[in-house]
Amino acid sequence: MVVETVKMSSKGQIVIPLDIREEIHASEGTLFAVVSSRDTLVLKKIATPNKEELIKELSSIAKKAKQKLQKKGITEKDLQAK
Repeated sequence: MVVETVKMSSKGQIVIPLDIREEIHASEGTLFAVVSSRDTLVLKKIATPNKEELIKELSSIAKKAKQKLQKKGITEKDLQAK
């Protein structure tokens, strides 16, 4: 674990030191959740899925939905009907 001291700017901004950014693999555009409790702040990096992970997850959701529809006897034609 790396501990650093930083100073907040007049705009309320702080800089995450390079060695910490490298340790947590954070770069420009990385999202963080910020949690506060009294005089403590916690930054939690929010993982965003890459394209392949997202496609895999959506395919899994579609497959499960198709199975549920088939069990109920609903066809693709039924979904396209007006």
